[in-house]
Amino acid sequence: MPNQDPAQRRVVVTGPPRRARRSPGHHRPRTEIDEQTTLGHTYVRSLMRTQLRAALTALAVLGLLVGPLPLLFAAAPGARRLEWAVLGFGLYLPLVLIARWYVRRAERNERDLVRLVEDR
Repeated sequence: MPNQDPAQRRVVVTGPPRRARRSPGHHRPRTEIDEQTTLGHTYVRSLMRTQLRAALTALAVLGLLVGPLPLLFAAAPGARRLEWAVLGFGLYLPLVLIARWYVRRAERNERDLVRLVEDR
């Protein structure tokens, strides 16, 4: 192999591809949210809608659980201890489970939005 002139020598650089630069007109979703553009407003409105849906679901389950209790208590007027046992102990575990489900669902909704905004 003959000696090559340094100006004619080619160098091949290998490595992970770099991210392509975005055009100036293209904004990231986080920027859209920060600048309160229409798209950013849509992202936030979508999160609020999913959070509201989770809250209304938890409230409906709670209403179906607690709503019939006055009718149950009216049907058995002499069972005062039963009423206090149901209100004091019987509702505790379902309330905790509903609250736990709601918190996990709300956190998952927020994680989904962050994953969308991070633009991985």
